[in-house]
Amino acid sequence: MSRQLSSRKPGLVELGKSGLRVSRIGLGVWQASDEWRGQDPKIIAAIKRSWELGVNLLDTAEIYGYGHSEGVVGRALKSFGRDNFVVATKVYSAHLRYDELQRACAYSLRRLGVSEIDLYQIHWPDPWEQIPLKETMRAMEKLYAEGKIRAIGVSNFAVRDLEEARKCLSRSDIVSDQLQYSLVRREIEEEVVPYCKREGIRIIAWSPLAQGALSGKYSSQKIPRRDVRKTNPIFEPKNLARMKRLLLTMSKIASRSGCTMSQVALAWLMKDPDVVPIPGAKNAEQAEENAGAVEVELSAEDLESLDRESRKVDIDYLPRFLR
Repeated sequence: MSRQLSSRKPGLVELGKSGLRVSRIGLGVWQASDEWRGQDPKIIAAIKRSWELGVNLLDTAEIYGYGHSEGVVGRALKSFGRDNFVVATKVYSAHLRYDELQRACAYSLRRLGVSEIDLYQIHWPDPWEQIPLKETMRAMEKLYAEGKIRAIGVSNFAVRDLEEARKCLSRSDIVSDQLQYSLVRREIEEEVVPYCKREGIRIIAWSPLAQGALSGKYSSQKIPRRDVRKTNPIFEPKNLARMKRLLLTMSKIASRSGCTMSQVALAWLMKDPDVVPIPGAKNAEQAEENAGAVEVELSAEDLESLDRESRKVDIDYLPRFLR
């Protein structure tokens, strides 16, 4: 049973010192990609339902569907009002040189149909380390000075990357780091989370449901054979089997709390006021389920059980061809 959102809408938190105030849970629009191109109306309906329930943060990226996702977000903004949303998008790691980043931002602005991007993020650090981070941040700060972006964020940055990037900024600061974070991906708690908390950098959690592995819909006997999940190692039988005790614990908590397992997973992240999860949604029903997670209150016993069982899960994330 899904916990429904009451008339009390999600509270707002600020991204760094940017003045941007976002809902405690956002909406990831990565699903508006080539693979789901025929589902645009349902995804726009998910955006609408999220907005009705107080979710104002929309996260996309130029690489999602090679611009298609940004276009879908742009259509939603036109229909439901630009001022009702905080729009976040990301520049791909292939476009981090100064001139290329300027062009990438211009294209994103055009696809989104806006004059200003609220949160512009570097999707990944340069994997080849050929582009000086100083050059990239100079380009980001130029966009900030020109009013084309309201705040600078990063994604998948370790502490070393964050420190280097921040040293390159003189007029602004990094306000958020978007990271993979869930009950089965907790590596960032060792270094990145403490650093971000200390420096006032908001953590935006992508894949908070581990692409649905934490929803309880899949098991070692029921494995997704289609869409992006088919290449995700977490859905291999041995990895799903390793999650069995955690999923059983989540199921018991969900039953007691009158909510779904997905809502338990999202509520676990939101126990930390510095974390904003951005689950995806392919339709209005999923958007409503996600938003309802703000109403779920986990007891100290629940949190202790989830922490204990999640730390026991040892997922082998190495792709098959590298084993």
